[in-house]
Amino acid sequence: MEPHLPGKRMDPGRTAVDSRLFVEAVLWLARTGSPWRDLPELFGNWNSAFVRFSRWSKRGVWDRLFAAMA
Repeated sequence: MEPHLPGKRMDPGRTAVDSRLFVEAVLWLARTGSPWRDLPELFGNWNSAFVRFSRWSKRGVWDRLFAAMA
């Protein structure tokens, strides 16, 4: 999965150091059906995770990731 995620050293902008933790947070939300505000603190700030999820959705990152993993 890692080569398909944004935030690699060769990508423009900031380097993502917690992409795995972020993806795990999204998977936790999908498994539990919980709202973003109930995201456990071990995954970081819920609002930051939501904003990042929203950005990835708008940029088509999830679509590309699912296509690559299919």
